[in-house]
Amino acid sequence: MLHEQYYVEKAKVERLINRRNRKTDFYNGIYDRYEFPVLTREFAPVHWRYDLNKETNPYFMERLGINAVMNSGGIWLNGKYYLVVRVEGNDRKSFFAVAESDTGIDGFRFWDYPVVLPDTCPEETNVYDMRLTQHEDGWIYGVFCSESKDKSNPDLSAAVAAAGIVRTKDLKTWERLDNLTTLRSPQQRNVALHPEFVEGKYAFYTRPMDGFIETGSGGGIGFGLCDDIEHAVIDEEKIISRRIYHTLTESKNGAGAVPIRGKKCWIHIAHGVRNTAAGLRYVLYAFGTDLNHPDKVIAEPSGVFLVPLGTERVGDVSNVVFTNGAIARDNGDVYIYYASCDTRMHVATTTVDKLEDYLFHTPKDALRSPDCVKQRCGLIKQNMELLKKE
Repeated sequence: MLHEQYYVEKAKVERLINRRNRKTDFYNGIYDRYEFPVLTREFAPVHWRYDLNKETNPYFMERLGINAVMNSGGIWLNGKYYLVVRVEGNDRKSFFAVAESDTGIDGFRFWDYPVVLPDTCPEETNVYDMRLTQHEDGWIYGVFCSESKDKSNPDLSAAVAAAGIVRTKDLKTWERLDNLTTLRSPQQRNVALHPEFVEGKYAFYTRPMDGFIETGSGGGIGFGLCDDIEHAVIDEEKIISRRIYHTLTESKNGAGAVPIRGKKCWIHIAHGVRNTAAGLRYVLYAFGTDLNHPDKVIAEPSGVFLVPLGTERVGDVSNVVFTNGAIARDNGDVYIYYASCDTRMHVATTTVDKLEDYLFHTPKDALRSPDCVKQRCGLIKQNMELLKKE
């Protein structure tokens, strides 16, 4: 017998799903932001969280709660927008779930069941942050963080991060491949697969790390090739976007969404981290690489691309935005899905043309305050002369 409270809670979920999203009055000419998150923990189906049977759950208590939804991969498939979302339960374990929408900005509905990955790694404790790549070989690949306990370290929180790899054709049936092996880096997080072959090989964007949290000798976002995706091994990793002192990548940086093929370059939206008195601050930045040589950076605009604003700054891990998913349509529209504070999912919309204008016409970071002032004074002088003519 269904508990009567089920219908009350289900109606709350339906109201969220059916709520129309609207652009805010935020303006920077680069992208639009939206009033509501596209997914929160309240979107999780009631039957994920509660035992609906009145006899076994007379008080309709939440049995398996959801703490947060965040860090989703994104893909356009069969006329719909799909997010493969990191869902974190109240038990702190994460799992993946598919949510679909007709519009890409609202109406996201979770499928009835979460993603069930083949359980091939007995030591694996947690999985999260899947990046989805529609590869030219015909498969959809998911590359995610596979976390295990570091048994060599007595610290109970010590962990080992590896890049897990799965593939699918329909987001329903998943094949687990070997974890990525990087011969010169002990740990890997925030790894993305390039959507095309490079020199006839599979290309990965990596983040070499000495430890689970600290990058150590890891210099930034790496690029490496491998012959066999089923047993992926990378020897050399070339750093293409470096950590730099007194910039937003000072502490660490990593790949974000899978690169988007533009007209002039591959468009990368990555994350950068710096340490502050309030802790680590995660923001997004962008750069462009050569269409024929995706390991060669050809556009590096200065500063942040997207930061948390207003209520986006509050959550489980405050003052953080993170992306690992974007959807580019054939008409040039781009949907950037980002999480705020490891708590909820948002969308920003733009176009390939706007992104490439931003990449190629925004000045590079001058790296020193005196030179940054010269940049700004040059812009002001140019504008003042223009204003005099009006």
